[in-house]
Formats: sequence, structure tokens, C-alpha cells
Amino acid sequence: MAKLNETEFNANNINLVGLGTEINGDIKSNGDLRIDGTLIGNLNIQGKVVIGETGKVKGELICKNSDISGVVEGKITVEELLSLKSSARINGDVNVGKLAIEPGCKFTGYCNMIGMEVKDKPSQQEPKK
Repeated sequence: MAKLNETEFNANNINLVGLGTEINGDIKSNGDLRIDGTLIGNLNIQGKVVIGETGKVKGELICKNSDISGVVEGKITVEELLSLKSSARINGDVNVGKLAIEPGCKFTGYCNMIGMEVKDKPSQQEPKK
């Protein structure tokens, strides 16, 4: 029997919280997650999080990438790209690598661009002798 490489197996996981579903508690996953229902709790996802237009999250969100069309109340930390669609309603601070916001999105909070290196003044070179 062949042994599955755990990282390969988990990379293909796509989890779904469907419309009409409400979860109270934290979710942690190595795969991707789509939320069309309601989550009251924290998310720690190694992959991509998609929150559909009917999706609602009240809690902290930590992930690699995210597309949000629904409602999020809480701190958001996205390692790479956070894309806020026109129907998104965000109430909380965000820490992101890159941020894309469509016109019509409602965003209340502070934004901090993580991973951006502060460029110091160029060091002065010693004159050649």
C-alpha cells in the first residue's frame, strides 16, 4: 500500500461551510476553506480562504490568501494577497502582504502591509583610492 505524502494530501483539501450552516468554534486546516454560512470563532488556514457573499465570520482570520465577498468582524492576517470584493463588509484591522479593494467595499479598520522591507538610505561608499 502506497503511503500518501501528508503535505500533498492536505494541499488538495477544500473545505466548505455551506449556506445555512452555523459553526461556533475555531477552525484550523492545512487546506483551503470556503464559507457561505456563519462562523463565530477563529480561522487558522494554511491555504486560501474564500468568504462568499452570504458568508459571515466573527473572529480572527489567519491565512495565506483570501477573497472576501461577505462579512468579517475581527482581525485579518493574510500572508500574501487579500482581495476585498465590492460586496465585502470588513470591521477590523488587517495585516497583509498585498491588498486589493474593489469599489463598493466597506472597510473600517487599520491596514498594515507586512513583509514590506523598509529601504534605508543607500550606504555611502568609500571613495576609491
